[in-house]
Amino acid sequence: MARTTRLRVSLIAPIGAALFFVLPVHVRSQTAAKEPVATAGTAEQRAARAYETARANPLDLEAFLRRMPKGADLHYHFPGGIYAETWIRDAAEDGLCVDLASHTLVKPQPVCGAGQAPAAQAFTDQTLYDALINAFSMRSFVPTPGFSGHDQFFSTFARFYGLVSQSHAGEWLDEVASRAAAQNEQYIELMDTPDFGHAAQIAYEIGWQDDLGQLRDALLARGLRDEIAVARAALDESAASRRDIEHCGTPQEMPGCKIAFRYLYQILRGFPKEQVFAQTLLGFETASADPRFAGINYVMPEDGTISMSDYTLQMKIVGFLHGLYPKVHISLHAGELAPGLVPPEGLCCHIRLAVEEAHAERIGHGVDVMHEDRPYDLLKEMAAKHVMVEINLSSNDGILGVTGKDHPFPIYRRFHVPVALSTDDEGVSRINMTHEYVRAAETYALNYADLKQMVRTGLEHDFLPGASLWREPDAFTRSATVCAREAAGAAKPLGACAAFLMSSEKAQQQWELERRFRDFEAAF
Repeated sequence: MARTTRLRVSLIAPIGAALFFVLPVHVRSQTAAKEPVATAGTAEQRAARAYETARANPLDLEAFLRRMPKGADLHYHFPGGIYAETWIRDAAEDGLCVDLASHTLVKPQPVCGAGQAPAAQAFTDQTLYDALINAFSMRSFVPTPGFSGHDQFFSTFARFYGLVSQSHAGEWLDEVASRAAAQNEQYIELMDTPDFGHAAQIAYEIGWQDDLGQLRDALLARGLRDEIAVARAALDESAASRRDIEHCGTPQEMPGCKIAFRYLYQILRGFPKEQVFAQTLLGFETASADPRFAGINYVMPEDGTISMSDYTLQMKIVGFLHGLYPKVHISLHAGELAPGLVPPEGLCCHIRLAVEEAHAERIGHGVDVMHEDRPYDLLKEMAAKHVMVEINLSSNDGILGVTGKDHPFPIYRRFHVPVALSTDDEGVSRINMTHEYVRAAETYALNYADLKQMVRTGLEHDFLPGASLWREPDAFTRSATVCAREAAGAAKPLGACAAFLMSSEKAQQQWELERRFRDFEAAF
């Protein structure tokens, strides 16, 4: 479920990706004769062999994949990415209480009441500490009749989020960045929900209007844009706090400083349609005013009563506002459903409506694609339009019980729909990005080239401004013409290529990824 000043993405030197020289046949054979088999071939080939060796043992595989460059995490809910231990610490610092029956954080009145305990007590009461971690996450969860993984996952947020002071946001950013840096990630798009209380209030006062243009005009006339400044100020504050914590720009700079963030404005789809429209409009307006917000997304359970009944209307709303704000990017949770969770007809068309009606550039989850009407036509359409799917394997298992051969991940790949791995809510799921790569590698027998393709796909489909480094969409073999004579990821790009990279934040991140692959593969 898902803040920082405008991020300055600069070229980081040295930059590199392995140079591939084709030697004359007689030279190649002489070289091979002198080298042990394990060290023969290009750096990429040696890395691929090391990966195949590592696959024999899950711990070796994890160690290999932890070091491997992983590019971007494009599906990351900001509060859901924070681990339970952090929520307990911050709740204690804020003087909050715990309802001992529900293990939910509550405010003191002015002290903790009957059936409550200070959150700080968890640090001297191991039983309480463990119970809070289990309540705030999927740890130790076992489904019982009437309470599924879906129920546990979505109920966690109400237990820890909302009461803890937003003054900790800089610490949360540092946690996310530090964990990502330790796994050789570069870029994260955080889904977050800025304050929208004023927008919701005026939406209820105005009421629903079928004419979306008139409804938009009425909301803007009542000062809907006022909350943009609130969102910007919150990002400024959390970004400054994060920079202080990580000592960014100083000799003591921490690795997390290298992680670049952008935000996706979360819209809560489970509320009345006038509020959803107002918040969606505010999201488009905010993303138009502040480039730190790269786009919008819809959140909350897709199987909820309003989410299901208003889904078609909500996609119409996004499509309508896309026509007015065409530069704002769109990624949508769609198809986070499974048979039995909703009636069969409820699986008919959420992904298709997101792609065709709402003009989504990326789909989050997309689990029920094979249950949609004409699924193969839809897969071909997504491939042709280069609509990427954000794959969340652990989340889909924990919430929907969909895993292994029942997951459409290999079908998306077979139809050449671009896919990239992401974590969803790594704190709630008690995972990280490396865990998702290990899971994908073990479950679907992926080779090193498969993993490298997905890593590159993530940065190809990020919402950073600028042209791609690659000449053709989702084909990572030829650089843009202006950089064609340079080795992608070289330490010092020259002339027109250097100027091109300076003009495109997307290409800068892609160039940096190639440098990281060169460094990684050179170690084998």
